[in-house]
Amino acid sequence: MSFESYVSILDSTVRLGTPLLLACLAGLFSERSGVFDIGLEGKMLVAAFLSAAVAYTTGSAWLGLLAGIAGSLVFSAIHGLASITFRGNQLISGVAINMLASGITVLVGQNWFHQGGGTPALSGAARFRDMTLPFANELRDVPFLGPIYAELISGHSVLVYLAFLLVPATWWVLYRTRFGLRLRAVGENPAAVDTAGVSVVALRYAALAIAGVLCGIAGSYLSTALAAGFGREMTAGRGYIALAALIFAKWRPWQALGSTMFFGFLAAVSIRYPTIDLGVLVIPNEFMDNLPYILTVVVLAGFVGKAIPPRAGGEPYVKER
Repeated sequence: MSFESYVSILDSTVRLGTPLLLACLAGLFSERSGVFDIGLEGKMLVAAFLSAAVAYTTGSAWLGLLAGIAGSLVFSAIHGLASITFRGNQLISGVAINMLASGITVLVGQNWFHQGGGTPALSGAARFRDMTLPFANELRDVPFLGPIYAELISGHSVLVYLAFLLVPATWWVLYRTRFGLRLRAVGENPAAVDTAGVSVVALRYAALAIAGVLCGIAGSYLSTALAAGFGREMTAGRGYIALAALIFAKWRPWQALGSTMFFGFLAAVSIRYPTIDLGVLVIPNEFMDNLPYILTVVVLAGFVGKAIPPRAGGEPYVKER
């Protein structure tokens, strides 16, 4: 395989890993605060639909992005209301959000566009176009470094660069700010945070709001950058893969970057090589298509016991009187 082929696979890895990275960071904020968020899938799906629908109607990908974030925030608020205010089961709330998003996007999409739950194809300003970084074309023919800069680093949409910038930003917020310290503390010992006079409820709602924004960006990227419109169930389990990547990363932002790019790499390989002939063994198309999901199960089976989640995760906080 040529060097250009390796670069092409890595380029696809970045594109396919970006929504996983955004969703993984969303889950990181939520679960660090002690709120398990199975509903990442549903929030991404709603955001993808609203982004494509508004972008098609208005002709602006940026307005679509805002609509996707708004829709995701609404679903985050529903999850917060059920699991924080009413102290319901967080896992059940997340599953309910996924089911609601799956049904409502198809129902509303069919009612609005009459295309089987999807949206018409997007074009022009209704999509986030790939950006060419300075001197990318001039350096393209430079051996080794040229293709890496021109094909791998340059040529992505603004949302891809935003996602990668959010990794150090997340690290800084969590480990270098008072808000981050309190957020991590409320996921470990909410009673101690409450005793210090800080609102546990407010912190957890803030974490869910951040998760809603990140899921909104992830969903918008799927339908207005990676694809040219919304298709029913287009998230295709990415929310669950992001949760597996979060466990694999042990709830840390830099490790989340590596784990999501690993899953993105698996998806890129399965697309580029639908069938692999090893001579004595032929790996069929069906196996390669399901490779990312198979590895998700393997990761969960192998790392769930070794990765220690926030101690207060999944438990509603009841203030002692």
